[in-house]
Amino acid sequence: MDDELLTGGLANAGAVLRRGTVVERPAGPNARTRHGFLRALRAGGFAGAPLPVGEPAGGREQLEFLPGDVAVLPYPAWALGEEALVSVGRLLRRWHDASARTPFDQDADWSRELADPEGGSMLCHNDVCVENVVFRSGAAAALIDFDLAAPGRPVWDVAMTARYWLPALDPTTAAETARAHLQVPHRLHLFADAYGLSPADRTALPTVLTQATAVCRAFVARRLAAAEPAFVAYFDASGGWARWDRLESWISDQRPLLERALKS
Repeated sequence: MDDELLTGGLANAGAVLRRGTVVERPAGPNARTRHGFLRALRAGGFAGAPLPVGEPAGGREQLEFLPGDVAVLPYPAWALGEEALVSVGRLLRRWHDASARTPFDQDADWSRELADPEGGSMLCHNDVCVENVVFRSGAAAALIDFDLAAPGRPVWDVAMTARYWLPALDPTTAAETARAHLQVPHRLHLFADAYGLSPADRTALPTVLTQATAVCRAFVARRLAAAEPAFVAYFDASGGWARWDRLESWISDQRPLLERALKS
């Protein structure tokens, strides 16, 4: 059977292969820890995450292939629609409910790259970007790529997911992926309602969104310091630190609108 190269994000670009019902990809340092959690998650009844196949070997891991549609650039119109956004909010809530009831070792070697700086009692995905959601029949059905999962607060994962799916980007940056026309406050309202965000977390979310953006900026800085080619090329082509300065200024300016949307 021929290998099929799966495209998506920057971190594992060109290194993720599909062989029939199995996906083979680079295994991070905590692969065995993640695999144990994914198996426990499935045993608890959550089918929206891949089940590991065997044990990591030779720096590679195998997981089951989850059938469905995954949006990659240039994003198709269906991935930008409100139905898709609402379904992502509902899937995130199902994931959080399942994660909260699945035991895990908080002291294990979970990634700190995009982790909640305040920690938490459940495992967050931390990277529910457009390319890490599997859709079936137009609705979000599963999450993939748990490399950056770590203990955190549910509202942290909500903020990280909102960054990608609203998207929480200034118009200039959003235009790079043909998303400048999307109405961020309205979409935040839809997303929060679909998730069932509590009043306390609605109050906290704008601050957590600012926190999450700062953590993502630090993540990029570490990748640049390590001279990772894919990140360096993308950073240089997309405007460097001026782009991040613009984004953080925009989020600050938008805060009153976001707060109003979360209260409506």
